[in-house]
Amino acid sequence: MAMTAAEQSPLFVDTNVLVYANIAESPLHEQALAALNLAARAGRTLWISRQVLREFAAVRSRPQSFADAASAAIVVERLRYFEAHFEIADDTAAVTAHLLRLMSELAIGGKQVHDANIVATMLAYGIPELLTHNAADFRRFGDRIRFTDIA
Repeated sequence: MAMTAAEQSPLFVDTNVLVYANIAESPLHEQALAALNLAARAGRTLWISRQVLREFAAVRSRPQSFADAASAAIVVERLRYFEAHFEIADDTAAVTAHLLRLMSELAIGGKQVHDANIVATMLAYGIPELLTHNAADFRRFGDRIRFTDIA
């Protein structure tokens, strides 16, 4: 059976998916791993951004309800792994231009800026779909990107 264009298109991976996939005790560990493995087996290019790397480091270096904080050495090792196995989208002038447009059009502020910056990155790099566990946070961008929730 042939795959659709959507099943072969690039996929942006949200920080929460990486966190869940990397902590066996996390509540959505199996779902996150399965979604990443399915995308990889389908040959999809998996993308993250420098923002996602920073967010992952921040989350893993503090305790979670389901896991202790990881040591700096473990966090660094994971970040290096991600850099080797994912395409990395840098923050560029094009990303900022998309972010400013989104902020102007949708009246975004506060913590919403982080999600808007992910969408801006996706738009700048031509990545049509987001893999996340926070689909509700991205609904306002549904006319600009597709998203899949791992739950």
